[in-house]
Amino acid sequence: MMTTTQTGIAGWTTHTSGTPLLSVQGLTVEFSTAAGVARALNDVSFEVSAGETLAILGESGCGKSTTAQAIMALLPKPAGTITSGKILYDGRDLAAEPVHKVREVCGTEIAMIFQDPLSSLNPVFRVGAQVAEPFRARRGMPRKEAWARALELLKRVGIPDAETRINDYPHQFSGGQRQRIMIAMALALDPKLLIADEPTTALDVTVQKQVMGLLADLQAETGMAMILISHDLGVVAEVANRAAIMYAGRIVETGEIRDMYDHPAHPYTKGLLESIPSQSSVGGRLKPIVGAPPNLLDLPRGCSFNPRCPFTTDLCRDLVPTLRTAEGRPVSHEAACHLSEEMLAHD
Repeated sequence: MMTTTQTGIAGWTTHTSGTPLLSVQGLTVEFSTAAGVARALNDVSFEVSAGETLAILGESGCGKSTTAQAIMALLPKPAGTITSGKILYDGRDLAAEPVHKVREVCGTEIAMIFQDPLSSLNPVFRVGAQVAEPFRARRGMPRKEAWARALELLKRVGIPDAETRINDYPHQFSGGQRQRIMIAMALALDPKLLIADEPTTALDVTVQKQVMGLLADLQAETGMAMILISHDLGVVAEVANRAAIMYAGRIVETGEIRDMYDHPAHPYTKGLLESIPSQSSVGGRLKPIVGAPPNLLDLPRGCSFNPRCPFTTDLCRDLVPTLRTAEGRPVSHEAACHLSEEMLAHD
């Protein structure tokens, strides 16, 4: 098995092996609703290797969180169902295993940080007890030993005066500190893969940077793989190695993050990048993507993005594009767009 070394965007070194730790192949998820069947994920495929960070990006409702829920066997039942595809983790197809078997892996080898730490933490238990719980439930540690490990974790994620704060309740912490506690809980059992679902939601810019820096430092220290889910391309720019852009349940562009940001090959990616405020555009108007994401119960014919796309042609309205490498781009950079070359020419 071949091992390669690459330098991450933030300057730290990651080690990736020839065999991916997680390989999602053709994943399709449907939700049964009173109005019909909504296809939340449609033929989604990606890989992530040990020590690598993959960012999954897109607007709300595009399928990012559903992807994480499918991996963690957290799809709401009976409405949410994996109808096809594989979730290969370390050689096991989690999509084909019963939920109780997947749960044995999740929380130990695969951990997740949820969007809202305040609703994820139990308000009636001290944070020390909640951070110590994985050690007691999964490892059978005595209470005193588990409490000591919880204290170590709180210090590790930068909670000030951890010896005292370990006895506090969730509501006594700031939003950024609660997110650090969630990170401590996720790292308790040294997972091989960490999924962070919108880890900086509702945090101010300074705290966002601190949380993302903490995740990068912890990854460099442990060598774990990481999937970062976000709607904010700017937040993950300095942390992720690769990115997958999602729209209406499909991956529409994927590749090395720096190359994608410099040369977006899909109009949706280009629109997301142009909507980010920058120092060079101080005082100017932001350029939003016109329109709104489509209803998953009634997707447009052809490319789902065609009603909002400035490059739309009759071909876009008739034929669903597949991921391909645009002319002149690296093989690893793929986009699901019929007109990638024309769009790149306008760069």
